[in-house]
Amino acid sequence: MNLCGKVIIVTGAAQGIGLAIAERCADAGAAVAVWDNQADAIAGALERIGDRNPRAQIAGFIVDVADLAAVHDAVKATLARFGRIDGLVNNAGVVADAQISKMSEAQWDRVIDINLKGVFNCTRASVEALLASAGSIVNISSIVGMSGNYGQTNYAAAKAGVLGMSKTWARELGRKGVRSNAICPGFIETPILAKMPARVIEEMVAQIPQKRMGQPREIAAAAVFLLSAEASYINGATLEVTGGLTL
Repeated sequence: MNLCGKVIIVTGAAQGIGLAIAERCADAGAAVAVWDNQADAIAGALERIGDRNPRAQIAGFIVDVADLAAVHDAVKATLARFGRIDGLVNNAGVVADAQISKMSEAQWDRVIDINLKGVFNCTRASVEALLASAGSIVNISSIVGMSGNYGQTNYAAAKAGVLGMSKTWARELGRKGVRSNAICPGFIETPILAKMPARVIEEMVAQIPQKRMGQPREIAAAAVFLLSAEASYINGATLEVTGGLTL
């Protein structure tokens, strides 16, 4: 896939799936704006991407996606650095799991603010630049947003909302040249899953026809495809990358 000449924002890009997407975008020739809320993690991500691809055009921006004013500032800073925005990958997310009988308001608010409101904020702040470039939006949802999951009322609600926004933006912006699509990862081997007990991981893998968890690079490959001209007639789609988990 070729992203030469494109400028791509990736949120939550300092680790896991976001970092893999940022790496693949840079490999494909894009200039990449690495957005995250941790300065040290951003510095590490920039170093890793630069070591992998010394010619990469990359810049890091500290931003809390739940803060609309901060997001607007980050968009302005990205435009000042690169001059345009051709793609937005809304990847930033957190988990705060609990059964509904035990879930606190703080747990609900944190996940909704970052995983749902954050996607709205980043797209709202970027939309004029995306319209100017006939760009592309890729939202990282989750299979949990389609099927629900035990102990994840907040996460499932947020990720389902992301799917709804993705389709709405496809309708609103498609006629103006901007495509909006979503990716639903299944069980992906990230730092979040690394905290789970081995028994739980084994039970998860047993449900997957391919009998393994996915890798962040496999989500990144899907994201780069959707950002590229190869996906020019794909709009409003939900791409499952799950190893067949929903079969």
